[in-house]
Amino acid sequence: MTIQEKIKQDLTVAIKARDDETKNALRVAMGEFGRSDKKELSDDEVIKNLKKLIKSEKELLQQKGETDNSPFIDVLSRYLPQMVGEAELVAWIKENIDFSQVKSKMQAMGPIMKHFGANADGNTVKEILQKL
Repeated sequence: MTIQEKIKQDLTVAIKARDDETKNALRVAMGEFGRSDKKELSDDEVIKNLKKLIKSEKELLQQKGETDNSPFIDVLSRYLPQMVGEAELVAWIKENIDFSQVKSKMQAMGPIMKHFGANADGNTVKEILQKL
């Protein structure tokens, strides 16, 4: 089952359960998916859209001066893959990246992000590379 199908299924459950927070968040996500030319999106495209929605919600909260996560963010975050921890990133970098082959440490970002994909936060990888 794709992430998009899971969201559709959970939306139906939320409507029946009268869970307004979940229902509203999932409807926004489904609306965002509907803007695409494709009827069915790949999991990577769904994740990209969800991250965009979460980022815009966080920016909105910052503008309002609120620091708490909203229920909207909590609902959408359930569908994102588990992010790789710093310890695992550092171990992989030390094992697989030869810094003598790159001009600067930041050039190692490409292979790292290619390996971990959406499971690694680019800012975290950047911080780790700066520390090494």
